[in-house]
Amino acid sequence: MSSLKIYKDGYMDMTPISNLFIDFFIKDANDAQIKVYLYLLRVMSANLPASISDIADKFNHTEKDVLRSLKYWEKNGLITLEYNDSRALIGIHLNDLNRLVCKLPEQEETDISSTSSVTQVDSSAQNLMMETSSRFEKPAYSPDQIKAFREQSDAQQILFITEQYMGKTLSSSEIKSIFYINDILGFSSDLIDYLIQYCVGRGKKDFRYIEKVALSWAEEGITTPKQAASVVGKYDRTVYKIMAALGKTSAPVSKEVDFISKWTKTYGFSLDIILEACDRTVLAVDTHRFEYADSVISNWYKSNIHHLSDIRKADESFKKSRPTSVVSKNAFNQFEQNTYDFTKLEKEILSN
Repeated sequence: MSSLKIYKDGYMDMTPISNLFIDFFIKDANDAQIKVYLYLLRVMSANLPASISDIADKFNHTEKDVLRSLKYWEKNGLITLEYNDSRALIGIHLNDLNRLVCKLPEQEETDISSTSSVTQVDSSAQNLMMETSSRFEKPAYSPDQIKAFREQSDAQQILFITEQYMGKTLSSSEIKSIFYINDILGFSSDLIDYLIQYCVGRGKKDFRYIEKVALSWAEEGITTPKQAASVVGKYDRTVYKIMAALGKTSAPVSKEVDFISKWTKTYGFSLDIILEACDRTVLAVDTHRFEYADSVISNWYKSNIHHLSDIRKADESFKKSRPTSVVSKNAFNQFEQNTYDFTKLEKEILSN
């Protein structure tokens, strides 16, 4: 086949990619890892903000996929990840490939396509990755296996529930995905139910995405909906928005996740209500903000408040119920004063 010549026609909006990346690093990286690194180059060259959740949404990956890709590139020396004291990721530094390649073992110069891996991976870690990959590898199911799966009563219930969430009849490939999640990843009916709810709730109905989430849960040893809820709660966007509103930049601890779960699930408050409570909390206290916000939100829940308009009405009602203070007209005393019985007060002082 004849070679192709690639032209560009006055196109200046571009992201520079080092030839060293193409020559030495791209061969051994998987699809997700390549996408993540190229996207890092894109946002860096354009000086754009980025977050783990943004990258995950951009490529329809899970946040776990993105974090794994970042750690892969860090292990290979292309990037350096920066953490705060709470081990929350706060920065990504793209390293100089020229310096990195200079430190690599000599490569065969005859054919770039035949060069060996440019980095040395710890053998035990590599073996563990291969073992995990092999254990969770998706089989090529035969029609007879799919038929046998569909005839199981538990499977029929799972497929019916999934179709209700998806709002359509499942295709044969989608049924294979459910079979794989149940058969190889070992998910129970309840856990598959929670998995589908979680993904659909995030607006993700693509079964490739659903499989990736299921695989990440399996790798973490998740076997029950309760365990899954604990994990996804830590990475939910709502959680991080609330954390930020309370001035928290670290990853949420379990107690903080429990507070947020109480506000969103037990009380059923929408994000705008919770953020309003967070704003009031930040203005009121510098410490114990979760406890203070919880007292505010719990009081609203007991007062049957459901909307921001209800909060405004409650504020107006509170102002009207406050007793009127006597205010001095003295220009040098423009502050609220309490009304004292000075004769009675003087007698109390003298009696002491």
